Amino acid sequence: MNILIVTDVSIAKVIGGAERVLYEQSTRLAERGHRVHILTRRLPEHDIDMEVIQGVREWRFGAPGLNLRPFLKSTFFDCRRLFCHLQKECSFHLLNFHQPFSALGILCSKDGRRIPKVYTCHSLSFEEFASRSSSPQSTVEWTLYRLQLFARKLTEKTLLGKSDRIVVLSEYTREKIRMVYGLPESKIEIITGAANLNRFRASENRAAIRRQLGIPENCFLLLTIRNLVPRMGLENLILALKLVAKKIKHIFLILGGEGPLAGKLEDMVNEAGLRDFVRFTGFIPEQELPRYYQMADLFVLPTKELEGFGMVTIEALASGLPVLGTPVGGTTEILTHLGPEFLFADSNPTSMADQILKTIKRWEEDPKDYNEISQNCRHIAERYYSWEAHIDRLEDLFHRMANSASNTGKGERKLLRL
Repeated sequence: MNILIVTDVSIAKVIGGAERVLYEQSTRLAERGHRVHILTRRLPEHDIDMEVIQGVREWRFGAPGLNLRPFLKSTFFDCRRLFCHLQKECSFHLLNFHQPFSALGILCSKDGRRIPKVYTCHSLSFEEFASRSSSPQSTVEWTLYRLQLFARKLTEKTLLGKSDRIVVLSEYTREKIRMVYGLPESKIEIITGAANLNRFRASENRAAIRRQLGIPENCFLLLTIRNLVPRMGLENLILALKLVAKKIKHIFLILGGEGPLAGKLEDMVNEAGLRDFVRFTGFIPEQELPRYYQMADLFVLPTKELEGFGMVTIEALASGLPVLGTPVGGTTEILTHLGPEFLFADSNPTSMADQILKTIKRWEEDPKDYNEISQNCRHIAERYYSWEAHIDRLEDLFHRMANSASNTGKGERKLLRL
């Protein structure tokens, strides 16, 4: 099958959940013999306009800077022009949209309208924009802010409405789409996210990894890996840690990730007197991620809002690492498998601190219980969250959509061959 995935991110560097899903889906479909292409905007770190990554051809169109007018012009016209060229060469059987903007130009083309379309919705675009935007300070800023919200919402509603099927990673996101855009539940298919079960697994020598990375061996080690943006709730985690550190002196937090809040979070740590209890790692390269999960005692997910799924939660579980998370979005669906005691009551720092203290006390009194929970984490990942099962379902959906279009167009069933 010839598949074109249209997105606003790149698989050349996996920096978050959207890139992780895109990378795993595209490369694993390519491994199964499908001819997979990605069409995305050229990012500042890209040196070339086309790159082959794990059998996937990633094509990039120019998107000049962040100035609104040329950005929109390039996103609409340059993207459509490149798509029309690729369609002539490849004759795609299916389009898979991952974000709305690059997809809009394609939807407005003749070929784009007739090819079956599946939209993979990670989160609602306008909500993500609102979450990461600072409060407008003037009438002009407020007007531009409202216009951007409106444009994002209208664009996403159009793309979702024109797509033949919508794929989401969680029940939470399906309900969001249904409530906000009024789309029927029957059009939305849940295919949960997953973890690479070969890469992410428990280690038998946690102490050795800590020595290699210069981490205290005798501490109770908390880990969180997040983009450093407001919705992740990292400020609340630092405030919670301050409360925990008053009662447990051997606590230590590894905070991995980069983003606009880095300076503020470091200032908070210093002002709270937690410099000896926290280490900021910055961005953790892909090849290093498994070791961080393997050396920790507990993963903490302090999200305040818009947790569509939480890929890091699954990676932690696959590594045998228990997770405490706030009851936000898809986290509730995942941690229900582990038990209600692994969900915080809310995202309040006091609630988080109380649950962390209770959990540490439980395991220090009964180390055997920790080992059993760790094994159960791995079991949950294997049973519910493998990429193999995810791709099986995605591939089946793609075949159904492409073959349905073939039936409609020719009046007879024609199976697409790899």
